[in-house]
Amino acid sequence: MTDATVPAAPRDARPPGGLFITFEGGDGVGKTTQAALLDDWLAGRGRAVVRTREPGGTDVGVLIRDIVLHHRGDVAPRAEALLYAADRAHHIATVVRPALERGEVVIQDRYLDSSVAYQGEGRQLEAEQIRDLSLWAAGGLLPDLTVLLDLDHTAARRRLDADDKPFDRLEAEREEFHDRVRERFLAIAREEPDRFLVLDASRPAADLAADIRARVETLLTGVSAARGSVGAHG
Repeated sequence: MTDATVPAAPRDARPPGGLFITFEGGDGVGKTTQAALLDDWLAGRGRAVVRTREPGGTDVGVLIRDIVLHHRGDVAPRAEALLYAADRAHHIATVVRPALERGEVVIQDRYLDSSVAYQGEGRQLEAEQIRDLSLWAAGGLLPDLTVLLDLDHTAARRRLDADDKPFDRLEAEREEFHDRVRERFLAIAREEPDRFLVLDASRPAADLAADIRARVETLLTGVSAARGSVGAHG
């Protein structure tokens, strides 16, 4: 294997049932707020929900999160990408796939698109290689829906400043870095329109939540119809 080669991404062995929803976007766009609102809505409808995040959705992931986001000193870009991939491999295998196999809804803050945007574009590594690495780590698993909350960096930074918390390693990057990240997110969404719901994150949170619920409702209807079809022929 040459230096420019990563393992080929496997085919997605998608667990039957369940629904995998990810939230993406730059720092400060409101992913946590919308994930919580969707979680509450689904729980109110009697759906079993697993809400998680990358990095940090497992005990191993918490340790990796501390390295990639809070380590004092430099982390080489390729090492950073590999640490995110390691977190992803363990997280998908131990949290996400088991939940999907149980027929639950997984709501996740960040997934492979963040690696493509932050490491592939922000760190100026090869975006396609980062995507292939992420898919290999995750066994080819793609979300049923990715909600991209889009907001310009200036507005997002004002929100982060209002939180009055220290910036992590990625939040502290220069404006040019975050501009590249945002453009890559939008490019990925254009390439995969069926998977993405792109929303203007400057809109009121309640309006965004309504749009997300409408899209998820459609997906849930499809999952229910598929299960009914299987049951009728099983």
